[in-house]
Amino acid sequence: MGRVRPVLDGGTVSDHRSGTSTEDSHRLPPRIDTSVAHPARRYNYWLGGKDNFAADRASGDAVAAIFPSIRVAALENRAFLRRAVTFLAEEAGIRQFLDIGTGLPSADNTHEVAQRLAPASKVVYVDNDPLVMVHARALLTSASEAGRTDYVEADFREPDKILHEAKRTLDLSQPVALMLIAVLHFVPEEDDPYDTVARLVNALAPGSYLAMTHTTADYLDEKQIADIKGGRYGSFCPRPRAQFARFFDGLEIQPPGIVSVSEWRA
Repeated sequence: MGRVRPVLDGGTVSDHRSGTSTEDSHRLPPRIDTSVAHPARRYNYWLGGKDNFAADRASGDAVAAIFPSIRVAALENRAFLRRAVTFLAEEAGIRQFLDIGTGLPSADNTHEVAQRLAPASKVVYVDNDPLVMVHARALLTSASEAGRTDYVEADFREPDKILHEAKRTLDLSQPVALMLIAVLHFVPEEDDPYDTVARLVNALAPGSYLAMTHTTADYLDEKQIADIKGGRYGSFCPRPRAQFARFFDGLEIQPPGIVSVSEWRA
């Protein structure tokens, strides 16, 4: 099994405010708590999107105050997604994608890139935020009559549920690209993310790929690391290169290997 894998890195940040109105928030499903920041909506804010609330923007600004390169890192992470899906569809010949931690729709989502290159591609999106699912069902529709797009509302920590529901669309006896883009740094060590990734990978056919990005602490100073460990930004667990590499144990690394997202086949 092959795989693609880099680490998030940064640049500079500019502040760009946009948001959803109070009236809009009143029409949202009751399970969506707009008073608490959510990683998917905060990421949407950094990308310049409009599907975020005051709590998400406040949290995003607080993170940016400590990590000034965060918005550029988010943009570079999105660019990596495009390049990774292009590699998987064009060079690796992958026609099935399991994208866990979808996030809110943005430009060049996984199915758009894949189906533009290979119209018969099938994509299953997975996320645990009901707001993401609301938007996904409305906007992440198949760009090709030959392809198919499906959605699973589940947490990364529920691999059995994810795999079971993904079978509605994907044939797991054939190669699949497992996409874990900017997800695992929200899963603490006590939840054993290595085991969950291994369970997901082991359920896939030979010739499948694992594509991941992950925030690293390798380039942070002591104050930044202390701020993260203090829990100001929720469950956020940047990992050093050695820990990140463990997710790929037993897999064949694709060149250029573990590098910054901005350097991976840029």
